[in-house]
Amino acid sequence: MSESGGEGPLLAVESVSVRFGALMALNRVSLDVRSGEILAIIGPNGAGKTTLLNVISGFYHPFEGRIVFAGRDRTRLAPPDVAALGVARTFQNVALFKGMSVLDNIMDGTAAQDARLVPPRRDLVGPGATPGARAPGGRRADHRLPGDPGHPQDTGRPTPLRLQKRVELARALAAEPTLLLLDEPMAGMNVEEKEDMCRFILDANDELGTTIALIEHDMGVVMDISDRVVVLDYGQKIADGRPDQVRKDEAVLGAYLGLSHD
Repeated sequence: MSESGGEGPLLAVESVSVRFGALMALNRVSLDVRSGEILAIIGPNGAGKTTLLNVISGFYHPFEGRIVFAGRDRTRLAPPDVAALGVARTFQNVALFKGMSVLDNIMDGTAAQDARLVPPRRDLVGPGATPGARAPGGRRADHRLPGDPGHPQDTGRPTPLRLQKRVELARALAAEPTLLLLDEPMAGMNVEEKEDMCRFILDANDELGTTIALIEHDMGVVMDISDRVVVLDYGQKIADGRPDQVRKDEAVLGAYLGLSHD
């Protein structure tokens, strides 16, 4: 995993609150994501994890607090504008385009990169790459997938959720983001599939330098791949630290794991 530098955080969430009617989904939550790290965001169902990703990516706007990305206030930006800055994400409920091929779904991720008008860092070419396609402007749209996603031209057939998640992750990486947000990327996967996905996430972090913030319920995965862990409970941050610190935190053991600390 990449080491964080000594400069300021890539992303800063500063005292952000989100309310849906009488429900306070996030209550003055502050956290940072440091360049080059893998940050895991954990907590019970309803803790506010997906709401937090939605605020960062511009789907929701907080009624108080602000979002700072790369040193500039980005609180009120819409999702396409956030994506154009170099933030990509996947969703808890997979959001692929039905009727489009695997390859076309992945190529759609290059649109955000085109919006930034910068040259690509590198091709994500490796085992399972799709052959020779070109994105707008003549760039290659070959992208390695975590595992076998099926034939690149497959379309319209029922696809297992685990394969849909692989395609969605490859599409997000096709944008060559600076910050990648993953919402439960391993849900519905068996142990072998999770190991495959973990390797792919670590490769994106190590080889491409992609900073990653992910929501994940599998504590084994969180402890294995994360540089740092943030814990939410009832819309509030209750812990923030290294995995070995967080797993011993009394508030986490009580609120998240439902255990008492000896």
